[in-house]
Amino acid sequence: MSEHHHDHDHEVAHGGAHDHAGHAHSHAPKDFKMAFAIGTALNLTFVVVEAIFGFTSHSLALLADAGHNLSDVFGLLLAWGASALMKSAPTQRHTYGFRSSSILAALFNAILLLVATGAIAWEAIQRFPKPAPVGGTTVMWVALVGIGVNTATALLFLSGRKGDMNVRGAFLHMAADAAVSLGVVIAGFFILKTGLHWIDPVTSLIIVAVIMIGTWGLLRDSFNLALHAVPPGIDLPEVSRYLASLPGVTEVHDLHIWAISTTETALTGHLVRRDSSGDDALLSRAANELRARFQIGHTTLQLETPRRSCDLAPADSI
Repeated sequence: MSEHHHDHDHEVAHGGAHDHAGHAHSHAPKDFKMAFAIGTALNLTFVVVEAIFGFTSHSLALLADAGHNLSDVFGLLLAWGASALMKSAPTQRHTYGFRSSSILAALFNAILLLVATGAIAWEAIQRFPKPAPVGGTTVMWVALVGIGVNTATALLFLSGRKGDMNVRGAFLHMAADAAVSLGVVIAGFFILKTGLHWIDPVTSLIIVAVIMIGTWGLLRDSFNLALHAVPPGIDLPEVSRYLASLPGVTEVHDLHIWAISTTETALTGHLVRRDSSGDDALLSRAANELRARFQIGHTTLQLETPRRSCDLAPADSI
């Protein structure tokens, strides 16, 4: 392909027709800056109140839960920071800016959640032979407040959990904490009524299982994006078939689709055409239709002719 064609396509994909389409929707992703600010403030306040009650009532359970909730504040700050870095301008070294930080934040938050639930599961297993005494009504009331705070924060991220994996990580953190607090209240209530202390570890293990099932998808998807896998919801063979169906295209090879961030997707590929007439119109059409049909907002296509030998077109090339 001539240098002119490649440069023109770069204009089509990154100039006037350029957008920041997400994986799950074609419009610009919602800004969750206010949600992160409110959620962080709510949870930090709750941690301080919980720590104060823990010290005054000499409750190790409350102090331990305050420490756990502090890790969730850290998770929120991590997701918030990555969300801000997604808007960073490109530099000569980081030509995509720091957009991929959102993928790393989602991955780290998934790992943080699994480690936290693993610790809860281990503590629950340890309690079976030696049931711990149930916390007083103060613990249950604080847990009820925790349910409210964490549920309210989770709802702030509800609308963005499918379109942005980074937001999904923040949502799962808050939903998981609400579930843990709910478990404390339920277990405490039934133990006070029945005197059966094994209810506490059993409830904890059930909640841990639910959280782990929800978190596993986040871990898998964020890990795959970190390895430049095709983002969820995009079918590479379908994209390849679409490109092969464009007028005059006889072959598609060296096709790559990967995530720039948790809301932006890029594509590069080589298209072989018999003649070069209408190249500009074809590139413009392809960029627009890839954005509209597959939510791929950053497209770079190289046009070639059958006469040109391409080193990236072996039999094992996509």
